[in-house]
Amino acid sequence: MGIADKSLYKDRIVDKQVEQYLRTFGAVCVEGPKWCGKTWTSSVHCNSEFLVGDPSNNFQNRQLAELTPSTVLQGETPRLIDEWQEVPPIWDAVRYMVDRRGKKSQFVLTGSSTPQRKGILHSGAGRIGKIRMRTMSLYESGDSSGVVSLQDLCEGKLTPVQTGEVNLQDLIYYVVRGGWPGNIGIPVSDAQLLPQSYIEAIIEDDIYRADHVKYDSQKLWLLLRSLARNETTMATNSRLVKDIKETDDREIDRDTVAQYLDVFSRLFLIEDQQAFSSNIRSSVRIKQASKRHLCDPALACALLNASPERLLGDLNTFGFMFEAMCERDLRIYAESFEAKLFHYHDYNDNEIDAVIELPSGQWCAFEIKVGANQIEGAAQELIKIKEAIKKEKDGVPPSVLCVICGMSNAAYQRPDGVFVVPITALKD
Repeated sequence: MGIADKSLYKDRIVDKQVEQYLRTFGAVCVEGPKWCGKTWTSSVHCNSEFLVGDPSNNFQNRQLAELTPSTVLQGETPRLIDEWQEVPPIWDAVRYMVDRRGKKSQFVLTGSSTPQRKGILHSGAGRIGKIRMRTMSLYESGDSSGVVSLQDLCEGKLTPVQTGEVNLQDLIYYVVRGGWPGNIGIPVSDAQLLPQSYIEAIIEDDIYRADHVKYDSQKLWLLLRSLARNETTMATNSRLVKDIKETDDREIDRDTVAQYLDVFSRLFLIEDQQAFSSNIRSSVRIKQASKRHLCDPALACALLNASPERLLGDLNTFGFMFEAMCERDLRIYAESFEAKLFHYHDYNDNEIDAVIELPSGQWCAFEIKVGANQIEGAAQELIKIKEAIKKEKDGVPPSVLCVICGMSNAAYQRPDGVFVVPITALKD
């Protein structure tokens, strides 16, 4: 593959961050799940490239990189080094070259896994800036109109607008299809083939290539299916062990679960949603369990064999998958303006699906619902939690309350101050 034809490129939200980091660092590392578009995006920002995983001539590029890593760095800058983790010494070679040249915008590395450090890798701090890339949000895939900016919303600004009717079958399709660029526009009947292939590739090849350790593939499958069953829940490792025993009638110990979760994390296959914990000194006791997430809800659907037809008949399961899709999008949008995504759950069992913390320290609370008939209950719950926090000593309540809805036909602010925004109208 040559340098990307920019006229064919579909813009990604992360593009601005790549440009910013290139102005700031000597090298940039764009990392994230495989097939999410890292190479395509990085290529747009580069003037030459070296693809470590190119199979041409019996993987000649990889052999060259293993023999003399510094030679692959020669070329017009910024220079793309794709899938650097296949030859880990490339990292130190890039760091050394950045120091030697003393210039910004020299290299863009891409990686779909993080090698285990064994004393050979310098952190790259100050030389190599890391950027996390994810699968496409609905705005990036063209399935959100983008008439509402999340950044403006978090500042309490929203112009009421009719956004049009949303079809439940379309929402199900977006979830099952996922956000992989290669799956955009695929017919609904074929939408699950790519996520299924993705999981098979992870189990059969990528995990071994990441560690060169032969893991028990059956236990890997068991754990992945358990993660799918527990998508968007706060299931602990012990709960995953119990779930596998109860559902699959198989034994797996907690140490194995912890080890496999670490591998999944380094492959960017999972990305948990941390609990909100501010330093506002509130006396509200907050549970610290994270919400479980696979990197894209389509993987959970594929692991559960949850076809569009089955999800249409099981709206409870679809609710979890829809929430996961919304939280994926909220994370992508929020990070574009240096905000962070969390969730909230206190010891009074008050829950908020998504919390966005702004760089200023202010935070915004979001409930996520599929149907418009759920908006009223969600809004009342947000108001109740806000009032409870206000009564606490040193408690700082959320500055914005919002219900993210699947099937609302308008974006507006209710008389009680709660915003309502369809996920198909949201952007960064």
